[in-house]
Amino acid sequence: MSPKKRCLVPCFFGILLNALLGVTSGAELSFTLEPSDIIAVQEQPLMLHCQVDGIPPITTQWRRNGIPLADNQYYTMFYNGSLLIRRFQKTKSNSSTDEGDYECMAQNSFGLVVSRKARVQAATMAEFNVQPVAVQAEEAGVGRFQCQIHGLPEPVISWEKDGRPVDTKDERYTLLPTGVLQITGLCQGDAGVFCCVAHNSAGVKYSAGARLTVSGSQSSVYKEPMILVGPENLTLTVHQTAILECVATGYPRPIVSWSRLDGRPIGVEGIQVLGTGNLMISDVGVQHSGVYVCAANKPGTRVRRTAQGRLVVQAPAEFVLPPQSISRPVGTTAIFTCQAQGDPAPQLTWLKNGQILEAGGNVKLRNNNSTLTIYGISQEDEAIYQCIAENSAGSTQASARLTVLWADGLPGMPVLVRAEALSPTSIQVSWKEPAQNNQEIIGYVLHIRRSTDPIEMEYQEAVSKVTLQQAVGDLEPSTSYTFYVKAYTSRGASKPSESTTESTLGEVPSPPSLFTKLVNSSVVQVVWEPSSKMGQNQGFRLYYRRAHAPLFTGPLTFHRNVTQYNITQLDPTLVYEIKVLAFNQHGDGNATVRFVSLKEAVEKSVLNTPCDCVKDEQSKTSTTGIIIGIHIGVTCIVFCVLFLMFSYRGRLMICKTVRATPQASRGVTLESSSQAALALNGLGRTSSEENGSAAGKITGDSNELERLFSGPSHCGNGVDSSRMLESSPLSNPLNETQLSTLPREDFSLVMEGDRVTQFLGPGSPSRTSADRRPSLRHSYSVTSDSSLTQVH
Repeated sequence: MSPKKRCLVPCFFGILLNALLGVTSGAELSFTLEPSDIIAVQEQPLMLHCQVDGIPPITTQWRRNGIPLADNQYYTMFYNGSLLIRRFQKTKSNSSTDEGDYECMAQNSFGLVVSRKARVQAATMAEFNVQPVAVQAEEAGVGRFQCQIHGLPEPVISWEKDGRPVDTKDERYTLLPTGVLQITGLCQGDAGVFCCVAHNSAGVKYSAGARLTVSGSQSSVYKEPMILVGPENLTLTVHQTAILECVATGYPRPIVSWSRLDGRPIGVEGIQVLGTGNLMISDVGVQHSGVYVCAANKPGTRVRRTAQGRLVVQAPAEFVLPPQSISRPVGTTAIFTCQAQGDPAPQLTWLKNGQILEAGGNVKLRNNNSTLTIYGISQEDEAIYQCIAENSAGSTQASARLTVLWADGLPGMPVLVRAEALSPTSIQVSWKEPAQNNQEIIGYVLHIRRSTDPIEMEYQEAVSKVTLQQAVGDLEPSTSYTFYVKAYTSRGASKPSESTTESTLGEVPSPPSLFTKLVNSSVVQVVWEPSSKMGQNQGFRLYYRRAHAPLFTGPLTFHRNVTQYNITQLDPTLVYEIKVLAFNQHGDGNATVRFVSLKEAVEKSVLNTPCDCVKDEQSKTSTTGIIIGIHIGVTCIVFCVLFLMFSYRGRLMICKTVRATPQASRGVTLESSSQAALALNGLGRTSSEENGSAAGKITGDSNELERLFSGPSHCGNGVDSSRMLESSPLSNPLNETQLSTLPREDFSLVMEGDRVTQFLGPGSPSRTSADRRPSLRHSYSVTSDSSLTQVH
């Protein structure tokens, strides 16, 4: 939608609302002391404390596991808010129990608040799940005993030797809170029976005895360093104590050191080494979480053995930004923010007057429940809201009050709100002015949102007080919208009107893209592509006709997935008009039209058919090369044919001239033949002897021929080589006519069909070119390429 439409209330409304906003200066109801987790002793009284500060009168009540407790023979509720359990019992005669999660609730005229949950558990002591076992060690070695027992509270472990408490003042004895007893530098006096003693508020228990036997004397044989017991993985809560055990043996005695796997320093505050290598971290914090590495080093060398364990420190939830009490005018929006931290990350829950608040209606929870937004607040939204932050390490709560400001004389809500669709992108909303307090109305605000959107996605348009309708534009076609109206005065806003819902009109599809391609002289392929600009299409319709014909053939209807069709049985001499349109439930869209001439279909198809540009470019390049090659080849053939035709014609003229000329005029015949030969080869001869004699002319022509056509003489049979003209060797171009000059009294040609008869002179017998008898004279024949060919 247009940014211009996504506007808030105009300035005069904004100034009005800002003037009415406020934050309360104090808490009307809050806890000063909340109950804490506790471990109770069976059959003993138990007190849970709760103190509240606020505007009286204040009433308090307790509930266990969400169920209110009554003041009876089991429970006593004091005026200050504390709860007394007269005789704590884990299991009562009616199968009920006093164990569970206890909450203190306080209420006054402003609302109700609920304290954090306090977990109450009975003190217990289980049986030993790990009993000490007998140990046999060498003198000067290490002895270790361990026992393990679960209980609430955590049992305190002590050790006895032969029925007497172990002397913890002896530095060789290390008693770890985890129930481990370590004895270093063993001697014969350490032998005996050791017993583990566990005690807490539930009682005292003794483990079975285990004997320590010390044998032999101190050995001086070298032994590689070895870690007998390495650190275990621990998960603790902040402020507890972590014990990381590391027992190493070897000779000489190895040196035990500690480091963090991530390279960070362990620090010194609260760090203590117990015995010969146990690491104790007091008052652990989240910063102590990590992997700790115990290393046993042989003195003076780099030989070492390592073991590692992970320490995880959890932190109960605590608030970084608790919610604040606020005051808001009716019809506006209230926002509470609650941010908490802890490890693991706490989960946030909101309460309204002690009841869990779920998102829905005008209530929205965002950012993992850290932001509570209440839209269009009314008197019913005025309450105390609590943010509960809870994780596995603990929980905490913070409260804030929402005060809804309601001024006298505010207008009533607008009535008879109606909406009417005008187009696929606009809806007109109208209403009537409120029936009460409408004299001071300064304007209206129309609230708009898509029906499927959350309420925080709504936007507003301000409307003048004299206008009781508004055309909302720039909407989406075929979409449902929800509208409501508020009236504003200088004192504030009215309650929101009843909502109305209306859908925009549907939109017909946009015209598809259309392409045509000739399949053959009577078939045209039509291809179309749908447009995504407007409404969705359900299918396509195809029409076609002869150009300027009154009626179309069609429609041919296709499913939305069909995008091509072949039109057949067309007249190849005509021009056709083709159109395609898309349709849906709202009607037919505009059509796309193409005219196709079958005479020029090849060109049209190239222009109109969608193509792969890379393939077309390659095709064009290949086609262009083929066409150029064909043109060059055809041109060469034409020139060759023309050349052969003219060459043959020249030879034919020479032969006819020789045959028709008498022997008395041989010189003239030879001259004519020479001129024809010169003309055939593109050579003109300039005569400079206009008044010369025939003999001189013949001699000049002979010299000219010898100069122009000099080359190796081709001697026929019966021709004397001594009478031939001398000529220097010269290569002649291919297909050029080659002549050998002979004395005219020894050479004459007569055409007889396909053969040329050669006359050797006066009184000499004639001989055909087919005669193969040896001769010194030359014989020539006229071949199909119009050249004189020497025949031997």
